Amino acid sequence: MLKTRLISAAIMIPLVVGGILFLPTDAVALILALIMGIGLWEWARMVPLQSVPAQLLYPAIIVLLCWLAWMTPLEALIDSLLVAALLWWLGALYWVSRAKISTQSSARVRLMKSVVGLLVMLPAWAALVMLHGREQDGPLFTLFLLVLIWLADSGAYFAGRRWGRTKLAPVVSPGKTWQGVYGAVVTSGLFALLVGLLYSQSLRWTAGLVLVSLLTVLFSIVGDLLESLMKRQHGIKDSSHIIPGHGGVLDRIDSLTAAAPVFLLGLYWLEL
Repeated sequence: MLKTRLISAAIMIPLVVGGILFLPTDAVALILALIMGIGLWEWARMVPLQSVPAQLLYPAIIVLLCWLAWMTPLEALIDSLLVAALLWWLGALYWVSRAKISTQSSARVRLMKSVVGLLVMLPAWAALVMLHGREQDGPLFTLFLLVLIWLADSGAYFAGRRWGRTKLAPVVSPGKTWQGVYGAVVTSGLFALLVGLLYSQSLRWTAGLVLVSLLTVLFSIVGDLLESLMKRQHGIKDSSHIIPGHGGVLDRIDSLTAAAPVFLLGLYWLEL
């Protein structure tokens, strides 16, 4: 299992990094839309949408919405999408903090979860596309965001295993602890500080980057918990088995769906 996981990571990471650094933003937008579509297919199975046509139509909606947003153009919509995303993720924080595991699948619950899937995916896609499209430093900022989340996940894992005692959300994800959160915050904070000191000679800019990064990581944990809640309510461990050793696409981007809009919104507010 570990060998398969490492092999998959060794293949995916160079592809992701190379795509971010060398592909134009329109190509990145298309690839991200397809990734979000696969993620929504996995989400559809957790709603659950029972029929195969519904499971296929649902992810097609996000691809259509991404295309419409791209043609609008996206710059005219991004502020509204980012604010909507922030409000949604604040609501999601309340939801996961008071979650109850239930297998109820009434039409009303399925409709609510279907809408939630779109709220998760569309702003994340828009934020990543706008971030990558920033003049000069867009690809670097996008790569910074990904590395930030990867390091936060690693910091949470190792700190949780070494010192984990106090459960973060035992109903939703029994393995996560507050000590893991502290590990994520310390790891990501140090990384942001190092990048800020190397990238800019302005103390204000560096402090702003660290602040935005810490807020981003905290919201990324909410994204992780939300997917964990969906999986537990559906009684599954992984969103799918598309990626050998890693589960599904959602298992890899759950933190990023919450992190991307918050990160871009923070950059806008602090004018970084």
